[in-house]
Amino acid sequence: MGSLAARPQPVPLEPARTALVIVDMQNAFVHKGGMLDLAGMDVSAAQSVVQSVRTMLDAARPAGLRIVYLQMGYRPDLADSGGPSSPNWHKELALVLMRERPELAGRLLIHGTWDFAIVDELAPAPGDIVIPKARYSGFFGTPLDSVLRTAGITHLVFAGIATNVCVESTLRDAFFREYWPVLVEDATLQAGPPSQQDATIFTVETFFGSVTTTRDVVAWLGGE
Repeated sequence: MGSLAARPQPVPLEPARTALVIVDMQNAFVHKGGMLDLAGMDVSAAQSVVQSVRTMLDAARPAGLRIVYLQMGYRPDLADSGGPSSPNWHKELALVLMRERPELAGRLLIHGTWDFAIVDELAPAPGDIVIPKARYSGFFGTPLDSVLRTAGITHLVFAGIATNVCVESTLRDAFFREYWPVLVEDATLQAGPPSQQDATIFTVETFFGSVTTTRDVVAWLGGE
C-alpha cells in the first residue's frame, strides 16, 4: 500500500482495491462536431484531457488497476431515454438537440454511431470493463456497483467529461455507496465556463472525496 498525494490530505490506496473510472471519453464530448460542441460548449481543452487519461492508463494497466469505462448513450429507438414523462428527456443535451434540430436525429449518443464511440486514443484494452449508461450517473440502471463490489474495489479514481455533469454525478453516487472517490482535476473537463470546473473541484475536495493530478497518480503507481 502507498499513499496518493491529494487534497485535502494524502489517500492511502492499494492498487488491487482501486479502479480507474473513465467517464464518457467519447467523440460526443471530445471532438469538434460532437454533441457537446454542437450544443455550444467549448471542447478546445479536451485533447489535453485525452492525453492525461492516456498517461494514467499507461501506468495503471501494468500496475494492476481495474479499468472501468462508462459510456453514455441510447438505443436507436430511445426506449432507454425515459420518454416525455422523464426529466432526462427534457434536459439531456443529446435528446434535446435531436428534437430541436431534425438533421441530427439518430446521430447523437446513439449506440453504434461515431458520436457514441470512445475516442480512438483511449480504446479499451482486453480485460477492461465497459459499462453503457443512459443517465448522467454511471450507477443508475447499470451493473457498476455489483462489478466493483465483486472485484473488491473500495477506491475510485475518476477522470473524464463532463466534470460537473456525468463525472460529478457518478462520483457523488459512489460516495453514497461507501466508495472513496478521488477526482483527477487535470484529467477532467467541464461543460460550461471554467467556474463549473472550479465548483466541482471545491465540492469534491470539501464534501465528497479527494482531488489529485495525473502526475501524482502516475507517481503513486511507480511511473515516475
